[in-house]
Amino acid sequence: MKNMILGMLLLMVTVSIQAQEKKNKNAKYNVEVNGNCEQCKKRIEKAALSVTGVKSAEWHLDDHVLHLIINEEKCSVTEVKQAIANVGHDTEDVKAKDEVYEKLHHCCLYERK
Repeated sequence: MKNMILGMLLLMVTVSIQAQEKKNKNAKYNVEVNGNCEQCKKRIEKAALSVTGVKSAEWHLDDHVLHLIINEEKCSVTEVKQAIANVGHDTEDVKAKDEVYEKLHHCCLYERK
């Protein structure tokens, strides 16, 4: 009886270990971020890179897409989006506070959705 219980426990531990989601150390994401100019590019990239775990952040002015490479063991895309919103730029999920947006330079005031 003890061997049967021990066997069941061992089986449950093995299954639970295999079922855990593994975090990716080099996950790639494309995030839409609103902005207008080179100042926006610098601000967006600096905000993204300030998050621990972001390995690469490159924002493209032509399509407003931020190309990210992050270590998912250290950060999440949501944390990066929040850091970007904190400096005044909206993403598809996280919007900048109005008072932060309004403090942007006049050329950086993009059309909000």
